[in-house]
Amino acid sequence: MEKLFSADQLTEGIDLEAKLAGGRDGKGKLPNDVWETYSAFANTRGGVILLGVKEHEDGSLEALGIENPQKVLDELWNGLNNPQKASVNLLSEANVTRHLAPKGRYVLEIAVPIAPRQQKPVFINSNPLKGTYRRENAGDYLCTEPEVKLMLAEQQQEARDARLLEGFTLEDIHAESLKAYRNRLAVFKPDHPFNLSDDQEFLRQLGGWKKDRRSGVEGLTLAGLLMFGKQEAITEAMPHFFLDYREVPLSGAKTEWTDRLTPDGTWAGNLYEFYRLATQKLSRDLKIPFKMEGGARSDDTPIHKAIREALVNALVHADYALPTSLLVIKAPDYFEFRNPGKMRVPIEQAIQGGHSDCRNRSLQKMFNLIGLGEQAGSGVPRVIENWHSLHYRFPELWESDQP
Repeated sequence: MEKLFSADQLTEGIDLEAKLAGGRDGKGKLPNDVWETYSAFANTRGGVILLGVKEHEDGSLEALGIENPQKVLDELWNGLNNPQKASVNLLSEANVTRHLAPKGRYVLEIAVPIAPRQQKPVFINSNPLKGTYRRENAGDYLCTEPEVKLMLAEQQQEARDARLLEGFTLEDIHAESLKAYRNRLAVFKPDHPFNLSDDQEFLRQLGGWKKDRRSGVEGLTLAGLLMFGKQEAITEAMPHFFLDYREVPLSGAKTEWTDRLTPDGTWAGNLYEFYRLATQKLSRDLKIPFKMEGGARSDDTPIHKAIREALVNALVHADYALPTSLLVIKAPDYFEFRNPGKMRVPIEQAIQGGHSDCRNRSLQKMFNLIGLGEQAGSGVPRVIENWHSLHYRFPELWESDQP
């Protein structure tokens, strides 16, 4: 607002929309297209709507104000609390601020928060397929049907990886992967009661095997198949499943690589084997200072911890139903971890930590049981802390809407 009322130029963007809201008589009226922006901000990253502000042809904004702001506010609250207009009201009095403009008029500042995933999609005019919008650059765009269905799928409380896969049995498990995991658990927690179970009971205790109480059908869950399954079985259940590790040259071209790991039939192709192999490759060539812990040399440095945490974080939060690969890149001057699926908490909250909303809670449990990752929303802060301790460039966290 200081920029708006001073000489500093303020323009519309990804999180700012200005509308004149003057009406025919010039005294004030809520614009019809404000609802598209409300939906777009709520479904994307949140933003601010300024009413009583004119956008000039050069993109600059001018605060002209509204003569009768209360009339505009009444229209706003009536619409927000009308299910035929807006699917949900995300605003309270704290989200609306009046600012005195020239000639005794007012600019209304409406701060639209990001909607929780349980309330997305936020749509207008009673139709999610024709009234759901997203924000891109400085415009509001109607969401496609697949985008709307993806938001609807994210509403469910049950973990995405807890789904029972009918027809998938222990024959679809890669025996060596499960054995390697069990050996690691036995070393890490030798007294853990899971160590005494047979493979089927072990998987059940992990969340990798499930029985439907109503139908009596039992079998692998999506988590069990993704973590320990054979490659052909995984792609049968999840056709778009694809894991990709690349080492790129100094030029930074991601389409060129000096080493690559993909499910090509030469290894199991599941998440646990990908974690084991990718961790080895990511850690290769890292300098390890001499350090003693408990009378033995420790090879675990902050950079090793950060890389492991980032990799596990990418694996457990991915949406493996989407047609986008999980990609890990090792370059001479950076590491990159990309997974398919929208973030379930705002970026700012993920950086601060303290709130966990994992898409695949069974996978998270499986990694946590062997000392990898936690369920306290502390993964990203730990990566940042370890990176900061080495005085490296601050890590970047971002999300892309397309694809």
